[in-house]
Amino acid sequence: MRDFRLKVFQAVAAHLSFTKAAAELFITQPAVTRHIRELEEELGVSLFERKANRVQLTQAGDILLAHAGRVSDIYKQIDFDINQLRQRFAGALQLGASTTIGQYVLPSMLAGFYQAYPDVKLSLLNGNTQQIEAALLDKKIELGFVEGKTRNTQLRYTAFREDELVVVAHTQQPLAKQVSLSLKQLAALPLVLRERGSGSLEVVEHALASHDMRLDNMNLVMHIGSTEGIKSFLRHTNCLGIVPVAALQPELAGKEFRIIPVKGWSVPRTFYFVHLQGKPSGLSATLLQFIRKRYNRK
Repeated sequence: MRDFRLKVFQAVAAHLSFTKAAAELFITQPAVTRHIRELEEELGVSLFERKANRVQLTQAGDILLAHAGRVSDIYKQIDFDINQLRQRFAGALQLGASTTIGQYVLPSMLAGFYQAYPDVKLSLLNGNTQQIEAALLDKKIELGFVEGKTRNTQLRYTAFREDELVVVAHTQQPLAKQVSLSLKQLAALPLVLRERGSGSLEVVEHALASHDMRLDNMNLVMHIGSTEGIKSFLRHTNCLGIVPVAALQPELAGKEFRIIPVKGWSVPRTFYFVHLQGKPSGLSATLLQFIRKRYNRK
């Protein structure tokens, strides 16, 4: 039912490139050009300004883009409502998840959702919390899963699972012999943390602030862009890392890493559903309901 020309327009507007839009939609560049030309002829305006190798939206293009997202949402809701009437859940759902959730928490849940609703096509964008929030605001995804303490007022956050960040060392490294540490001792030891923009680092900063400490007080060796990267670094270096318990289960079972308690200091955190303000509908609401049932959250 959806007007494919509108989808082509949105792809070109997102990339400001006919070539990249064609690659995203698996059609030829001449086909992209034809769809845009037909749309421009129907509306009686130019939607893009083409200068050499550059493509820019015209004022009319900006107006259409502002409405195109809402039109797409309406089409999706029509599809969902009709499929419900037919007792069939089908369609496409674009998701985004911060690194830890996307790698260690969501896969099993999405596998269960797929088994329950095999006609729903899921796609998952991975990134840090800031990137997922930006993708929601740009309407590149419909539903996100993030951690962290800061809140964007344009988004709504709903808790769905608890987690904890812990201090770890590889069992083949000398630091693993530490029975426990004070926060002052931790600050003096070489430490590896996630990158700026990650929810994990943000939660660590808040936990330090509650003890009047900052990252500047720590002996920070480097920032690494993923939990797997931190674990790999610790395998080869006598450093400590702060990583999620959710990401450590196989290594703890195999006694490859050891959690080192820090007296009087802990780093609990919460994972959140996040979406644009308002009540989620359609397939987003269906997925949220499925996950809430799995985790017995209301």
